[in-house]
Amino acid sequence: MALMPVEEALALLLSTAAPLSAEPVALAEAAGRVLAAPVIARRTTPGADVSAMDGYAVRAQDASSVPTTLELIGESAAGRPFAGRVEPGTTVRIFTGAVLPEGADAIIIQEDTLRDGTAITLTEAATQGRHIRRAGGDFAAGETLLAPGHRLRARDLALVAAGDVDTVSVVSRPRVALLSTGDELVRPGAGASPHQVIVSNLYSVAALALAAGAEVTDLGILPDTMEATQAGVRAALDGGFDVLVTTGGASVGDHDLIAPALTAQGVALAVHKIALRPGKPLMFGRSAATHTQVLGLPGNPVSAHVCALLFLVPLIKALQGLAVPARPELELARLAVDVKANEQRMDFQRAEIVGHAEGVPLVRALQVQDSSMLHNLARADVLLVRRPHAPAAEAGEMCEILRLED
Repeated sequence: MALMPVEEALALLLSTAAPLSAEPVALAEAAGRVLAAPVIARRTTPGADVSAMDGYAVRAQDASSVPTTLELIGESAAGRPFAGRVEPGTTVRIFTGAVLPEGADAIIIQEDTLRDGTAITLTEAATQGRHIRRAGGDFAAGETLLAPGHRLRARDLALVAAGDVDTVSVVSRPRVALLSTGDELVRPGAGASPHQVIVSNLYSVAALALAAGAEVTDLGILPDTMEATQAGVRAALDGGFDVLVTTGGASVGDHDLIAPALTAQGVALAVHKIALRPGKPLMFGRSAATHTQVLGLPGNPVSAHVCALLFLVPLIKALQGLAVPARPELELARLAVDVKANEQRMDFQRAEIVGHAEGVPLVRALQVQDSSMLHNLARADVLLVRRPHAPAAEAGEMCEILRLED
């Protein structure tokens, strides 16, 4: 069976990933969610002409030459506007954010005045419109503040709130189920024997899914029997999840039961082998009955993490209606050391950023690239990407990198 290129596999996976249904959420709970509908301002901001500084509201023609003295007739503070009008020869004390009184068309900042009771002497000439924030200067009622497909950031929440919007329509969070397989696996802290393996990839994959915007459910560890594997897959497919992620059991050994179990439960596997290192034994498909997307990750923890970064994270984003390119988003960098020629698989090597050269990162692949070793994965800054059949390259040459999740 020919190995499928990474870009082709990713494009195939995303081709069936339609955005999920919309749901309303309160603004206080909307951080990180993806908009399903535009946010329309319900009010104009500012709602009136307001002062941008602490000072005095004046008629510019009364303060065209200085020094000049005006009579103080009142005060305008934020939330407490002055009820009268600024007539010739008068002024109103005004504070930042306060409504500009009728008749005034300029602000003299308080540092440019002298006060003696109600006599205010101006030491700086006025300019019409100076230090005034005009009504609607930020946005107007009815204006589209944010478009669908936008993930709400902290600063977006302030904008939405200022538009007098307290509830937004967002895409439902993808529900992701994680299913681990292997007789050898035990939980951290369970007192593993030397012949057992602590399940570690579960936690990195779950963290990636959560950061991408999913809700994650851990369905536990399945023993290496066909009966148990089929039962676990069946329960997961019937659980109302949008994505089922399995780790382990994706290769072709006697105890690798995920592929036949998925097939027996009506999942059409589109891919089983990827031209990728680490992560060749990766598969995905879709349940015809439940429409659940299924992604089978390798059991090696580094392979599982790299495959989740390349395939699961884009899938979760696509299910939320985000625009996702059908290829890994790579950046340019320079090699800090020579690298050997690559073979037929696209290689993602754990690497460190050791400096910068001509505006791009300078990277060095870590010496040990074994897909079971987690210390170097935690130590790495990026993945150094080597294209299939890439020739040997020398230090200083351009290369491509993929940023890790942070």
